[in-house]
Amino acid sequence: MNLSRLKLSQFRALVAIADCGNFSEAALHLGVNQSTVSHAIATLEEQMGVVLLNRGRYGAKLTPVGEQITAKATQVLKLLDGMAQDAQQAKGLQGGTVRIAAFRSVATHVLPGAISRLHSRYPDIHVTITEDNDIDNLQQLLVQGHVDICVAERLEGDEFESFLIAEDEYVALLSSRLGLRDAQLTYEDLLAHPLISPSHGTCFSRLDNYLKRNDIALKIAYYIRHDSSMVSMVRQGLGIALMPELAAAPVPDDVQICRLPFSILRPIGASLLKNGLHTPAVYAFLEVLREKGDFSIPQAV
Repeated sequence: MNLSRLKLSQFRALVAIADCGNFSEAALHLGVNQSTVSHAIATLEEQMGVVLLNRGRYGAKLTPVGEQITAKATQVLKLLDGMAQDAQQAKGLQGGTVRIAAFRSVATHVLPGAISRLHSRYPDIHVTITEDNDIDNLQQLLVQGHVDICVAERLEGDEFESFLIAEDEYVALLSSRLGLRDAQLTYEDLLAHPLISPSHGTCFSRLDNYLKRNDIALKIAYYIRHDSSMVSMVRQGLGIALMPELAAAPVPDDVQICRLPFSILRPIGASLLKNGLHTPAVYAFLEVLREKGDFSIPQAV
């Protein structure tokens, strides 16, 4: 038997007949006319020298050897289809763009490591980053299709698919000149010094809601919009800043990080539209983002 004369179309016709039970439905399934299917099977039987199908008034039934060959043909066709999918995916990863919306602190400390690994594997994928500290703005960018992925606080809702990257803990930032040496502050420490709080967004609301819900009475002296401004005020000895640890980085040498007497966590995650049409490049970025070691939040002393 000359294997080089065998054609994939013949085996596809054989598998289709086995699945459909007759030549006419197999032809409809394959999108060809019935004579094409009949010719493919007749030629295949002639080339292999065996009868693969018993034809009858009520359809076609595989012979014992036909069942064996059909089972192996099904495996071969699945392998070939898988190879075609792999090739198509690889072709998609040769280019494309991943559009990301993120908190500024996330863009600074989380994304660079993931993007570096992405480019080492797929150097032709381009990445764009839109930075904003307002989670509502980031969510709108995702919903309206302006970005593919939002990397910030995890988005809640049935329309989103999200996974957790890290739990960003609120800490206290204070000048080393204050002379507080303990790794964890007490409520007395917080009451004895002016406090600096974020002035807007979820950084503020998460802190404010926690304090109100737990009847923790702290006097906030300053409400500041930008993370860097909060750190600058701490360096001048104007007070103790309460903020997420990731937002505080990088911490200057003359500023120390201490644990708070209570625990507030900000979940950082990657979110995308659950029913969106995502490119292979997007999934490639999510793969590297899931890997550990993307970033390291400085630990409190």
